[in-house]
Amino acid sequence: MGAIRHRRRSIPALAALAAAAVAAPVLLAATPAQAHPREGRLAKELVEEVTARGAYRHLAKFQQIADANGGNRAAGTPGHAASAAYVHDTLKKAGYQVSYQDFDIYQAHTKTEKTTVLGTEGRELATAAFTFTPSTPAGGPSAPLALARVDETPGCTADDYPAGAFTGKIALVKRGACTFVEKQKAAAAAGALGVIVYNHSGTTPVRGGFSSPAEGVIPSAGITLADGEALTAAAGQGEVRVRLDLDQEHVKKTTRNVIAETRGGRADRVVTVGAHLDSVAEGPGINDNGSGSAGLLEVALRLADEGANNKGKGKQPANKVRFAWWSAEELGLLGSEHYVAQLSEKQKKDIALYLNFDMIASPNPAQFVYDGDDSDKTGAGAGPAGSAQIEALINGFLDKKGKPHEGSDFDGRSDYGPFIANGIPAGGTFTGAEGIKTAEQAARYGGTAGAPYDPNYHGAGDDLKNLDLRAFDTNLDVIAHAVGTYAESLRSLGR
Repeated sequence: MGAIRHRRRSIPALAALAAAAVAAPVLLAATPAQAHPREGRLAKELVEEVTARGAYRHLAKFQQIADANGGNRAAGTPGHAASAAYVHDTLKKAGYQVSYQDFDIYQAHTKTEKTTVLGTEGRELATAAFTFTPSTPAGGPSAPLALARVDETPGCTADDYPAGAFTGKIALVKRGACTFVEKQKAAAAAGALGVIVYNHSGTTPVRGGFSSPAEGVIPSAGITLADGEALTAAAGQGEVRVRLDLDQEHVKKTTRNVIAETRGGRADRVVTVGAHLDSVAEGPGINDNGSGSAGLLEVALRLADEGANNKGKGKQPANKVRFAWWSAEELGLLGSEHYVAQLSEKQKKDIALYLNFDMIASPNPAQFVYDGDDSDKTGAGAGPAGSAQIEALINGFLDKKGKPHEGSDFDGRSDYGPFIANGIPAGGTFTGAEGIKTAEQAARYGGTAGAPYDPNYHGAGDDLKNLDLRAFDTNLDVIAHAVGTYAESLRSLGR
């Protein structure tokens, strides 16, 4: 782009850009960082240069790839492989040091998922087999139900399963407080043949799962809250027998992360920025998470332009910036977990912070910022030291832009999880998934109260037509400001 600053295109004009070609970016200079950047300069220039128009080209490419590959970009599929190649090749042309990181995954193909209540008034319940559950013998075992204790941690610990009461039976457990793996293992240790988890809210069956077939110990499935409560009431009056019939195939595949980093900048002060590139199998994943992936890609390209156009000493970022496009997030954060697991202790310490952007263009959006300081007093608590400062940086930027925002708990549902678990400060934004927008939020952000932030979440409708491009534009600015700020200075983090 050179020294010319491009004005943002009006948002309505973006819909005509789906076929726009990706401009060939300029190569990054390979000189090492010299330590005298003017703090704030790079952040300001990136915010000016990163546009929704530019990032929309990448969204259109992801849609094109999905359309050509069975309608999705799921990990282990040709659609994801093509998406990864597009990101890799685009960044390689921009002069980044780019690599693939391959790892194995398993995919689950469910053939049968049935729970049948036996007896004179027998009925079949809506059932969702857990991902990577073991299969039952053909036709499924018939056994009495045994009820795990319902308390603040239902079915999570051994004392929720009285000794001898679960041997040869099927455990009925309420969702909540701990992982499905923990519930399953506790039920198996008590002698249960299988486990059925009923929901704690809503009208749909629990859709749980494990990260790999190795975690599946006994057949496991989910049912609805209403069916779970009905079974609990009936079992309180006498024996209830059920048949659990699950048949699931597990297929091993290889997928890959894409990692790109600047050639300059201090390697012991790495600014890591990530978004998952894979979709679910049910749709193209343009909001989830083509939006975060496209945002990172456009910021990376504009950062490349800045490096190329500043040829004097001190013009490279002071700190190395590493961009990551994770695979298999939708299967349980597998790409980011694999990446962090293979780092040495020194390499972990060299990562100054991690920024995560997952769903930033939801069609009925709110503006969420991860609650690094636990000021909301909700859920998992504060992030590692430095997370509060990341939240403050993002909130301060949104405040200056006059953009309303609110906190969101580090609930472990996205790729910041493995970084936080290893003591690396984290932060980022998102605009909402299947949660329901409140009336207060509708008054603050616009949109529809009582409807999901993204009605197309994990569905075929998560496509190029169902995005909020104003929310996308706001979050692109957040990414640009954060990357530009931390690339120049880590003073706010005490480094």
